[in-house]
Amino acid sequence: MLLAIEQGNTNTMFAVHDGKEWIAEWRSATESTRTADEYAVWLLQLLELEGLSLKDLTGCIISSVVPQSMFNLRNLSRRYLKVEPMVVGENVDLGIEVTIAKPNEAGADRLVNAIGGFAAYGGPLIIIDSGTATTFDVVSATGAFEGGVIAPGINLSMQALHTAAAKLPRVAIQRPATNKVIGRDTVEAMQSGVYFGYVALIEGLIERIKREYVKPMTVVATGGVASLFVGATRAIDKFDSDLTIRGMLEIWRRNTPPKSK
Repeated sequence: MLLAIEQGNTNTMFAVHDGKEWIAEWRSATESTRTADEYAVWLLQLLELEGLSLKDLTGCIISSVVPQSMFNLRNLSRRYLKVEPMVVGENVDLGIEVTIAKPNEAGADRLVNAIGGFAAYGGPLIIIDSGTATTFDVVSATGAFEGGVIAPGINLSMQALHTAAAKLPRVAIQRPATNKVIGRDTVEAMQSGVYFGYVALIEGLIERIKREYVKPMTVVATGGVASLFVGATRAIDKFDSDLTIRGMLEIWRRNTPPKSK
């Protein structure tokens, strides 16, 4: 079985694939100081709830945008799974062309999404990933990563409002209950500004990207808060919460020799 570890700035996902399908997924808050032993204790308990053990995991692939965590994630794989992990951006062949000016600056998460999106939907694509940052990445008709846009994430925007303005409270990020843009109190006004502001951001950037790219494009959204925008805009064609782990599985398969019969 394959253990896929996808680490963002806010959350870290652990997922198990049995060769046919994903059978378990868990998320934890990203903490760069968490040790391999702490990861192992946490993971062991969750595996046991699914009737699994660490011995069932025979492979590991890691995609992380937090360099400080890589030492401990590698040690988790080496010490407890007894395997050398594949690390996106280090010891694996992604199998795609990266055509931006400085290919080494492309984040592992963005490249994995490009691979997962192209495997599922072909191209050209705009892939929107809503997390700590909101990224809009362009994938060509041949699967090449062609660059994109990086904007502050919706959580950062709400946090900035609360932190920088003394009288503005901390509120939940959600669509206003009234479903109206004009808020009748401070909380509604803040929720409306952030929520519908991001809908407008998404629609505006998609329109500009498509105009610049010229060719027809499919728009796919993924990431922790992407589900907030389901039904809020027609600019997004697909919502796919499994896009990233699909990309990691594709990378694993491209870099794993077929077993001899």
